[in-house]
Amino acid sequence: MDQQVNKLREFLRDAKRVAVITGAGVSAESGVPTFRGKEGLWRDYDPTVLATPQAFREDPKLVWEWYDWRRGLIATCLPNPAHEAIAKLEASCEDFLLITQNVDGLHHLAGSQNIAEMHGNIWRVRRSAPPHREWEDRTHPLADIPPRDHDGTLLRPAVVWYGEMLPSQETAKVERFFSDPPDLVIVVGTSAQITWLIGYVQQFRATGIRVVEVNLEPTGLSGIVDLTIRGRAGAVLPKVL
Repeated sequence: MDQQVNKLREFLRDAKRVAVITGAGVSAESGVPTFRGKEGLWRDYDPTVLATPQAFREDPKLVWEWYDWRRGLIATCLPNPAHEAIAKLEASCEDFLLITQNVDGLHHLAGSQNIAEMHGNIWRVRRSAPPHREWEDRTHPLADIPPRDHDGTLLRPAVVWYGEMLPSQETAKVERFFSDPPDLVIVVGTSAQITWLIGYVQQFRATGIRVVEVNLEPTGLSGIVDLTIRGRAGAVLPKVL
């Protein structure tokens, strides 16, 4: 692994504009249950059924009970060395964007600033009816389930559910950054099963942008990136810096 780590150091020395894309593997090292893993189950419900607009329409109390449980688990978790290394990398780059699939907010706690949260943030709530404003609410446990705004409007978690579009504000942030191609993209701790992620990496490789993958297991990206480093993000990234 040391040879690959040294190669990534070389890439970073030559890079002024860097993007990092993180997935569930980074959060898992802090003890955050993975969404699709057995530890993500709750009362034998399939998370892919609960995390839908239809489930919320049919039983908002049930969906919020699940999210309140998830928020309780995440509240005990702290940023790990991978989160901290990414925050330090941002501080050392001329131009930097962190693109994350994770909704736990741990990158914020580690000190990262320029973040595109592609799947939302579990600590934010949004009105389910106009005006669709949203705000941070780290209350746990929630006083009322389901929570409501002052006028009685149901609040929902400000996360992306199955069947929903990615948040336009976050996608615009990513598109603005990539309108001037970065020198290096590092993909960390993701199984690469997300369509938008695969599309971006294919686009980068077609235009000659260097792409590095840091992951424990091979993924669909492993065969097309410039460099693959096998290992835990919390062990690899601090070594790179």
